[in-house]
Amino acid sequence: MKKFSLLSLLLLIFAIPARAELMIDVNGAMRDPMPIAIAPMVGSNSSASNYGEQIREVVVADLERSGLFRIISEKSYIQKFKSIDEMPVFADWQAINALALVQSAITETGANSLKIEFRLWDVFAEEQLKGQSFTTTKDNWRRVAHVIADAIYEQLTGEKGYFDTRIVYISESGPATRRIKRLAIMDQDGENHKFLTNGAAMALTPRFSPNLQKVSYLSFAGDKPRVYILDIESGSQRLVGQFKGMTFAPVFSPDSSKLLLSYAQNGITNIYEMDLKSGKSKQLTTGSAIDTSPSYSPDGSKIVFNSDRGGNQQLYVMNADGSDVHRISYGKGRYATPVWSPRGDYIAFTKMADGQFYIGVMYPDGSGERLITSGYLVEAPVWAPNGRVLMYFRQDRGNGRNSAPVKLYSIDLTGYNERMIVTPADASDPAWSPLLP
Repeated sequence: MKKFSLLSLLLLIFAIPARAELMIDVNGAMRDPMPIAIAPMVGSNSSASNYGEQIREVVVADLERSGLFRIISEKSYIQKFKSIDEMPVFADWQAINALALVQSAITETGANSLKIEFRLWDVFAEEQLKGQSFTTTKDNWRRVAHVIADAIYEQLTGEKGYFDTRIVYISESGPATRRIKRLAIMDQDGENHKFLTNGAAMALTPRFSPNLQKVSYLSFAGDKPRVYILDIESGSQRLVGQFKGMTFAPVFSPDSSKLLLSYAQNGITNIYEMDLKSGKSKQLTTGSAIDTSPSYSPDGSKIVFNSDRGGNQQLYVMNADGSDVHRISYGKGRYATPVWSPRGDYIAFTKMADGQFYIGVMYPDGSGERLITSGYLVEAPVWAPNGRVLMYFRQDRGNGRNSAPVKLYSIDLTGYNERMIVTPADASDPAWSPLLP
């Protein structure tokens, strides 16, 4: 995977704090998306204008896909900008009911470099909210578009964006009896797709390291299911530990120095923590139960996991050293695949009850359980880095002869704006990267 590096990033000191009236309350009840105008980029020449049109299209797509914004059609725009320094005629933008306006320009600064500027305006207050300027190489135009969309999202919601991120997942193909499952990676909008493994050995449950350089996953290489770590950039991989039995469900610690995994042997599954530098492992759970699917809290002090130690699959929380294990789920049905929000405020999970699957969230103490989507099979939720959006995989009921497609979906924490993520083939087991550096 090619590394991205902005040649320079200047934050222009244009901005003043956004007024509360303009901000979207992402914690409130569902409301109509905010209407905003995104004017065409002013280009220094035809080549720059072509890049500007592509950047604008990506920004528009990112913001619309969030469900929080409605981009007003360009056909209704009255003012046509000729320069980034041209002041908006606010009455023209008020006339089309735009609450916010994005004004931008793009200039070729060399054979392979671009300068991109944008300004975000509060139309009714007639105030500038934010301004930024980027100088970058031409092949990085798409990344700059995601960065701009994140900046607009953050300014108008008060929350960090999630557009400048990547997704690693399991790409599935072939008949149900001979399914090929391999690692794949893509931008969060489905672009820049690439396979990371060739499918010779089945791969499952990938997870990003917080430092973005590596992915842990379960591989069936040599017909022995064990946890591996793959370096995304170099493609090299290594086996984690020398366990005699099956290891699976890996997840990195918040500082990327350790790895939690489940170790199954003689019908018993326990959770282990491995120090990736020393290679030393520590057993965190004991007993005859199946303890699996661990996930660290954002500060690394606690771990949530699922276990059948009480006779039914439920969620438990313990300290990072394995002490103070206590149950947190008490609803009807079985609970699995818990994952702590990067904000620390929620734990997402899969629930199975009354022949139906659900994706839900609860507070870390187990209170406030809320189911946000359901289906024949919905499973394996993961969080966007801002903790506001979840991704998971969904499969509908087949027709008896053929299995239904398996697809990735995203949904807002409130349970609104459920959207399918387009992938080249069937897709499952998503993992969402942190924001790219």
